Amino acid sequence: MDERKLRILAAVVDEYVRTGEPVGSKAISKLGHIKVSSATIRNDMAVLEQLGYLEQPHTSAGRVPTFKGYRLYIDELMTAPALSDEEKNKLDEMLGGADTPEELLIENAAAALTEITQCAAVVTNSVPRFSVISKVEVIPTGKRLYVILLITSNGSIKNKACRLEFDLSHEQLDFFTHYIDENLHGVSVEDLSEEMFDKMVAAVSAYMISLSPLVKSIYELSEDLRHQEMTVKGGEKLLSCDELDKMEVVKFIGQKHEITDILEDTFSGIQVKFGAEGNFAIGNSSMIVSKYRKGGKDAGSLGIIGPMRVDYKKIIPYIEYLTQKISYLMSENDENIIMAENSEPKP
Repeated sequence: MDERKLRILAAVVDEYVRTGEPVGSKAISKLGHIKVSSATIRNDMAVLEQLGYLEQPHTSAGRVPTFKGYRLYIDELMTAPALSDEEKNKLDEMLGGADTPEELLIENAAAALTEITQCAAVVTNSVPRFSVISKVEVIPTGKRLYVILLITSNGSIKNKACRLEFDLSHEQLDFFTHYIDENLHGVSVEDLSEEMFDKMVAAVSAYMISLSPLVKSIYELSEDLRHQEMTVKGGEKLLSCDELDKMEVVKFIGQKHEITDILEDTFSGIQVKFGAEGNFAIGNSSMIVSKYRKGGKDAGSLGIIGPMRVDYKKIIPYIEYLTQKISYLMSENDENIIMAENSEPKP
């Protein structure tokens, strides 16, 4: 395509995002920066339609971008303005500082995106993988019934009920608690493995075979920690959007594991995925996401999902800033913890 057709495509996308109405050649000619007749613009728009970048919803209407047109616009034509200092300060206030707990930091970022963009925010959080086991507690709650609490250094708490064949004596419960503390306390969640727990099952079974279900329950809790947790915040905004099919939205929200897989496949930097490409259930929608990092490793994804006609120029800088800021604050928080530990008097 020549430069003029590219400028016309960019103008159609900008106008359609602004008005929500199909864009005609006269509307483009009135913009002033494409100095050709409306007839020439109309011919170029017809070519863009033949190439799959525009479509005409009705015979007498103007044209709207297709997902292929949006893709070209985002990848090659769009110039997103930098955020102002005022916008950055507002985001900083909404996020919180380096002393904000990591899970709350991510929750605040999702809330900020929902408020500013009026779209639903999607966020995955694999931060627990980078924490360590700080406590495992077994609490008797009834006849042969025990609740296991698994607590990590970043404050994540998982619990699971487990029914045994026999009630445990104080001596047996003390043995198990001491064994688990000795083998799991301070171990990184990321280092937990099925092989490790198999060895633990064999070890406790040598003492008392009926203890093995407790170890298996702890393993299941650790599996939950190692999987990314995905949250959709502001889902009601998707349901109230006239441009989206409500049944597709309901199906989308119910398929969290599929969304998590999509986000886990996201590379570094901003990624835009369209439902029309078969990525997820909502056909006329787009998902804009970016990774945030901790300790040099990917720690999760943050972004929005809304109609395909969203203001990419406005939204992408917000997501870029928030993911960069989260990554910075997490690193700063880790440095503060290390400094505090190093400053403690040695015994």
